[in-house]
Amino acid sequence: MSDTGQNPVRPADGAAPGRVLVVGDLVTDVVAVLGAPVAAGSDTPAAIRFTGGGQAANTAAWLAALGVPVTLVATVGDDDVGSLRLAELTDAGVDLAVRRCPSAPTGTVIVLAHGGDRSMVADRGANLSLRARDVDDALQRFPDAVHLHLSGYPLLSRQTRPAARHALAAARTRGMSTSVDAASAAPLRAAGAAEFLDWVRGTDLLLANADEAAVLGMADGLPQPGPVRHLVVKRGASGAVWHGPHRPVEAAAQPVPVVDPTGAGDAFAAGLLAAWLAAAPGAAAGPDPADALAHAVRAGAAAVGLVGARPTGKLRAPRR
Repeated sequence: MSDTGQNPVRPADGAAPGRVLVVGDLVTDVVAVLGAPVAAGSDTPAAIRFTGGGQAANTAAWLAALGVPVTLVATVGDDDVGSLRLAELTDAGVDLAVRRCPSAPTGTVIVLAHGGDRSMVADRGANLSLRARDVDDALQRFPDAVHLHLSGYPLLSRQTRPAARHALAAARTRGMSTSVDAASAAPLRAAGAAEFLDWVRGTDLLLANADEAAVLGMADGLPQPGPVRHLVVKRGASGAVWHGPHRPVEAAAQPVPVVDPTGAGDAFAAGLLAAWLAAAPGAAAGPDPADALAHAVRAGAAAVGLVGARPTGKLRAPRR
């Protein structure tokens, strides 16, 4: 994706925004873009691609493409596949605070995409080794961080939940703003909506798709007082809506051909955070919701036109 007038995000006109620490998962995606619905017990034609994935890693890559200084905090196998995944992120401009784990392989997710739908089969692998000290080490190495974005997957796993909750607490202690992506409806339902909302209580911004918002009992918006300050619901082809202390703000989706929806939500999150930081780095007040949603929707639209979950070049960043 080259930096041309066709890019979905406006040019920057000031200094780079503050650094974002993205905490969560890094995997290999095996993306199968299906030529037809899966024929159970038989063959289905598909275009198959091996690529870097993981909600946190994808969001970090999109943030880097938008010109936001970003560090990924994660764990990966001490294997050749892990080395390849790290090299990809370094080439994309992502700074790494990633611990190698000799006792576990790099995670793998099989993604079955057809039209606007996609289903995932996951082996979390080394992602289950994330610990609180990984977050603390990253905060010490990157003291310029002003915002922490947490993938919901570490919260949804018993093994990594203490590290995820520690990340949010440590960020707040340092005066950083925080955001969480709800990740996935099925494991969210298994973990329990009340429990999840307790874990993220006090977060500045919660992102959820329509299914996740329904699981959390917030399909119609935030209760008042809400467990988080702002809620953004991603509704795919129906656009997105921002819920906060005041009236909801909606944004329509861009009508673009869908090649592969994998990573569209991660790109959306990156576009939203880039606008958030461009408006008020490190501040919980954030940007104008309509402007932030416009940037988020454009980034998500760029993602669905690609196979895989990562950008292929630099994007133009939101103006301050």
